[in-house]
Amino acid sequence: MSTVTFLPKQVSKDEKPAHHVGNPPTSFINPWPSFDASQVTGLKLLKTKLSRDRPAFIPVPERSELVPIRKPDWSGASSAFKLTWIGHASFLVESSKAGGRERGVRILFDPVFSERTSPTQFFGPKRYSPTPCAMDELPDVDAVVISHNHYDHLDLATITYLSQRRKRNIHFFAPLGNASWFISLGIPSDQVTELDWWDATVLDVPSIGKIQLTCTPNQHGSGRSILDHGSTLWSSWALREIPIDETKAGRKLFFAGDTGYRSVPSNGLAAAEEAKFPSCPAFKEVGEQLGPFDVALLPIGLCEPRHFMSPVHCNPWDSVEIHKDIKSKVSIGMHWGTVRGGLSQDYEDVRDPPRWWKQASETAGLKWGQEARLLDVGETFVVE
Repeated sequence: MSTVTFLPKQVSKDEKPAHHVGNPPTSFINPWPSFDASQVTGLKLLKTKLSRDRPAFIPVPERSELVPIRKPDWSGASSAFKLTWIGHASFLVESSKAGGRERGVRILFDPVFSERTSPTQFFGPKRYSPTPCAMDELPDVDAVVISHNHYDHLDLATITYLSQRRKRNIHFFAPLGNASWFISLGIPSDQVTELDWWDATVLDVPSIGKIQLTCTPNQHGSGRSILDHGSTLWSSWALREIPIDETKAGRKLFFAGDTGYRSVPSNGLAAAEEAKFPSCPAFKEVGEQLGPFDVALLPIGLCEPRHFMSPVHCNPWDSVEIHKDIKSKVSIGMHWGTVRGGLSQDYEDVRDPPRWWKQASETAGLKWGQEARLLDVGETFVVE
């Protein structure tokens, strides 16, 4: 069974952090001017959904026009740090293996294998791109890391399967307030660790290796019903592998989860106009404290309409800014190509996010395919 050790906080915080409501916290908020809560109210959602000004609906096109899907190769041919896109925000990450060990530490980020991202499999947003493999085809996983509890990031069926399959050989990490959900499934409490922003832990998997996981800030929200909005924390995550030879630098990965970057109140504003609105300061802080990163996983889709989504969902131009803020060497677009959001489906062609990501990256002077890129579903990226 693996062990988890807490490290001293990366950043000194006040006795009552600004994102806490209550002491101890009973709920959480985004504490920056970059987040305008008035843009994401239930009334605004309803008005936007029913607006007569919304564009003509564009259905999901034929498979030939969508992201390619390939069967993952779990053969372990490479001993380097690598990651495989499962779709949407789901990734399997494996640290470098060394010293004749069988493999590296394997971590699943926000794994979702269900057909629908919904409280029930009878209705709700449904996949238009299947997973590249079945759950029973996954290699053994040592840890699951969750960014927040929305249904497209925290999936009951997937978590239940993984916990039953791996028994005592898996550990679950999530932001504050989420541990009770895992424990309610029968997962032992010593296999669940919840963290606040800037909490850092070391996961030690016997005979396999060690990684450091830091729970880092981002700008989003939480809730699995209309009654629990904000009651649990949301986060991004920073991962650093800890080599056997401590004189060597371990690879670093940043997983953004779901996040906004700035609140833009109108659709169709020019980049110069959008830049006048405050940006989230958390990402520069992450870059300064924990960067630079060898690779970052950044959201690029489900971001329209801009006037509603911008406080909580990045568009590709936002994610280019995050790439720069966190000092990433290469950033991979995620949160696209898999499922349509209940609101974004009325405003966003599912083929647009990859086009926009390439356009935004090249406009910013990033080398496409090197500093910014995309993956096929099921494709493995090796960090050299």
